[in-house]
Amino acid sequence: MEYASIPELMAAARGILVMSPTEVEVKDAEGFRTQLLDRLVWTAVFAADPGLAEAARWVIWEAGLSLGTRAASIQGYYEAKSRGLYPNATVPANNLRGLTYDAARALYRAARANAVGAVICEIARSEMDYTRQRPGEYATVVLAAAMRERVDGPIFIQGDHFQVKAEGFRRDRAREMESARQLIREALAAGFYNIDVDTSTLVDLSRPTVRDQQRDNFTAAAELTHFVRAHEPDGVTVSVGAEIGEVGGKNSTVEEFDAFMEGYLQELDRLRPDATGISKISVQTGTSHGGVVLPDGSIAEVALDFKVLEDISRVAREKYGMAGAVQHGASTLPESAFDRFPRCQAAEIHLATAYQNLTYDSPHLPADLKRRVYGWLAAECAAERKPKDTDEQFYYRTRKKGFGPFKREIWSLPAETRQRISAELETRFDRLFKKLNVQNTRVAIEETVRPLAISRPLPARLEGSL
Repeated sequence: MEYASIPELMAAARGILVMSPTEVEVKDAEGFRTQLLDRLVWTAVFAADPGLAEAARWVIWEAGLSLGTRAASIQGYYEAKSRGLYPNATVPANNLRGLTYDAARALYRAARANAVGAVICEIARSEMDYTRQRPGEYATVVLAAAMRERVDGPIFIQGDHFQVKAEGFRRDRAREMESARQLIREALAAGFYNIDVDTSTLVDLSRPTVRDQQRDNFTAAAELTHFVRAHEPDGVTVSVGAEIGEVGGKNSTVEEFDAFMEGYLQELDRLRPDATGISKISVQTGTSHGGVVLPDGSIAEVALDFKVLEDISRVAREKYGMAGAVQHGASTLPESAFDRFPRCQAAEIHLATAYQNLTYDSPHLPADLKRRVYGWLAAECAAERKPKDTDEQFYYRTRKKGFGPFKREIWSLPAETRQRISAELETRFDRLFKKLNVQNTRVAIEETVRPLAISRPLPARLEGSL
């Protein structure tokens, strides 16, 4: 479906877009959405020619500026929440690993139907690798999906778990930190104006005091926050998050949060006294990413400590002027639990595995495709199989890695198949928006967030064509 060349793309855009070296004006919004956008997305994702892919991404980004569909930071909304405004709403941050364009379209259809403005699309550092979605591609697809579903205003795209790995940090601190900085630089350039730095892997519980345990964590988090502030676009205050407890580890405490924040604020003040700090804090409450898989493939029940979220969220708002605490690894909780997050004033919740499961377990996904994905996993991920793993446990844990190598094939499923899977996703998004109490937040977002029109330089392949 992708365009074969720049001339073909330009010919298709004639009468719909007016392009100059500095901007793209959408003259026919309906024609753009229905005649151009799907093929532009395919070109941005699958074009064999990197220059052609870059050109398609530029057109989508600049067209978004014309239509008012713009990447933005959720910072203003979170600052309002820190002052007690817009309570009892927990922002869903959605990791879309596969079938991303169709999944994001389903999300924005549900958002439009529920007047949801407070919703984030995100991707983690590790997910970028195994799903083969770098920031430039992911941001393009999300923005295009919003435009395709006639959603304008601020679109929140987030880097999740921009992690500093403990092993690499202790072996070569400078190299590990530089790796995180390079990713931040790439993400900012792509329109990721919300970034969660994850230095919680550096917490060392063997140290004698809570502050010493958190020292490497808050020092590294402050350094990365400072880097974000030095490189964020003019006029944009990126929403930065940090973590005090690694997901899957021991449950977090207010004492740990205080120790982290006191050290973090001192370090950030030392680096840059006027720098804006983090807007939220991720904590461990008893969950794990993807859940604990039982031998029959079912997921073990989780004893989630909502009091941790409630207590730390309250201290975050009242003492540090933040939006509150963030819940990770919640996808596999029963839906009946989700209305508790707004009641305990959790600022944000991260969801990934539920959407992956819905896609792989959909009755509409061709059985032959699923068998081939599983065959690839058996061959390529065999080293990840634990001695006592059942097939159900092994495939459940590893199937996230099938989205990358089978990306084009999954995206190429018949339209009817993709529409049916999308409809299932849309139903799930709709229920979650209601449970998390973010319906009718569009007005609140419009009151607190002003997305800027940040134009990008003309790609080299388009020079001379406009």
